[in-house]
Amino acid sequence: MLAAILVVAAVLLAFVGIGLRAEPGSGLGPADWAALRFTVVQALLSAFFSVILAVPLARALARRDMPGKRLLVTLLGAPFILPVIVAVLGLLAIFGRNGLVNQLFGVLGLPEVSIYGLHGVVLAHVFFNLPLATRLLLQGWQSIPGEHFRLVAQLDLPPAMVFQTLERPMLRQILPGAAALIFVICLTSFAVALTLGGGPRATTIELAIYQAFRFDFDLSRAAFLSILQLILAGAAAVLALRIIPDIPMGAGMDRRVKRFDARGGLQRAIDALCILLGGVFLLGPLLAVTLSGLAGLGQMPATVWQAAFTSLWVAALSVAVMLALALPLAGWIAIRDKGGAEAVGLIGLSASPLMLGVGWFILINPIADPVALSLPVTAVVNALMALPFALRIMVPGVRSALTGYGRLCVTLGLSSFQTWRWLILPRARAQIGFAAGLTGALSVGDLGVIALFSDPDRTTLPLQMYRLMSAYRTEAAAGAALLLLFMALAVFWICDRGGRWNADV
Repeated sequence: MLAAILVVAAVLLAFVGIGLRAEPGSGLGPADWAALRFTVVQALLSAFFSVILAVPLARALARRDMPGKRLLVTLLGAPFILPVIVAVLGLLAIFGRNGLVNQLFGVLGLPEVSIYGLHGVVLAHVFFNLPLATRLLLQGWQSIPGEHFRLVAQLDLPPAMVFQTLERPMLRQILPGAAALIFVICLTSFAVALTLGGGPRATTIELAIYQAFRFDFDLSRAAFLSILQLILAGAAAVLALRIIPDIPMGAGMDRRVKRFDARGGLQRAIDALCILLGGVFLLGPLLAVTLSGLAGLGQMPATVWQAAFTSLWVAALSVAVMLALALPLAGWIAIRDKGGAEAVGLIGLSASPLMLGVGWFILINPIADPVALSLPVTAVVNALMALPFALRIMVPGVRSALTGYGRLCVTLGLSSFQTWRWLILPRARAQIGFAAGLTGALSVGDLGVIALFSDPDRTTLPLQMYRLMSAYRTEAAAGAALLLLFMALAVFWICDRGGRWNADV
C-alpha cells in the first residue's frame, strides 16, 4: 500500500504543480485543439493497423511449426524494446528520402514518397506495436485447447470454418483489449512525433507541451496541455483496464497444440508470405541501423561515450526504483481481485513523461535547480512509465506462488520477509528478471523528460544522438544508434538471463 501511495503521490504532485501554473482564462488556442485532434487520429490509426496486421502474422506463426520459430518470435519482439530514436533512424534508412523504398521507386519511375507527417508517425507506431499485438494474439491462440483442434480435424472442417468456430471468438476477446492498450501507448508518444511529425499540422499534445516549455517557456500553456493529456490518456487507460480480458477458452488436458488444418499448398503459401513480410518489415530497419552504424563508429565524438555512460547509470537507477515499487505492488495485487489495486499500475500509462516533467519542474524550480536534478527525475519517470508492463509480467508469477504455497507458508509460521525470501522471489525471479530487463532497455533508449531540461554537459545517449541528427552529422548519429541498440539489447539480455539463471523455466 505504501508503494501504491508513492506512485499516486508522484502523479498528484506533478498535477498540483501544473495546477499552480494553469492561469484561469488563458485556455487553449486553435493550434492546441489541432494537436489534440492529430493525437487522437494518429493513435486510432496506429492501434487499428497494428492489430489488423498482427492477425494474419500471429495466425501464421500459431499454425506453422518450423525450424527456428522460437528465435523468430523472439526477434520479432525486438522493436518493442528498441530505442525509439534508433528505430526512427532505421525507418528513415528504409522509407526516408534516400531510403531503399524511394531508390526502388526511382528505378521504376514512380514518384517519391515522404515519411514525414501523419503516415510517417503511424508507420513508426505500427513498427513498434505490431510485435506487441502479435505476442498478445499468439497467447490467445495458444490458450485454445489442443482438443478443440483435434475435434475440428475429425469433423474435417475447412480452414474458413475453423476460423469461424475457434479463432474468431478468441479474436473478439483479445483484439479490443490489445487495440485499447496500443491506443494508450500511442497517445503519449513523443520521440516519434518529434522526429517524424513534419510540422504544425502533425503535432501531438506531447510535442506541443515540449514546444511550449522548451521554446516559449509558457508554463501556463504547458500546464493546460498537460491537464488535457492527463484527462485523455487517463480515460483511455481506464477503458483499457476494463476491456482487457482474461483468456479462458474452455477446459482441456494441456496437450501440445497440434494444428491439423490449413495443410494445403495455398494456405502454406499465404502463411509463409505473412511471416516473410512481417519479418522484413520488423527486422529490415534493425539490419539497416547495424550496417550504417558500423561505418559510423569511428565518426562519433567523445561526448557520445560520456552520454552512453550516463544512460547506463540512469537505466540502473530506473530498474532499482521500478523494483522497489513493483515488487510490493505485485504482492498486493496478487492477493486481490482485478480492480482498484491493479489500476494503480496503469497510472504510468495515463500520466505522460512530459506531464510529470513539467509538473515536477514547477515544484522544484523555487527550491532547487531543476537542471541539476534532471537525470534522477528522468530515472524515476522512466520507472513509472515501465511500471504497468512490469506489473503485467510479475503479478501472474507472484499470484501463482502464493496460490500454490501460501497456505503452507501460513502453516509453517513464516513471516512476510521469509515468505518473500524463500517462496516468492525464487519462484518469480524469471518474471522479475524479464521486467527488469524491459525497464532497463526502455530507460536506456528513452527520449522524454531529459529533452525538457537537460544541459549540454550532462545528457543521455538518445538526446545526444538526436542532436547529432539535427546537426546533419549522419555518420556519427548512425554510429551512436548502433551503440544505443547494443546497449539496450545488452541490458535486456543481462537482466532477463540473470533472472532465468539456473531456474527451472
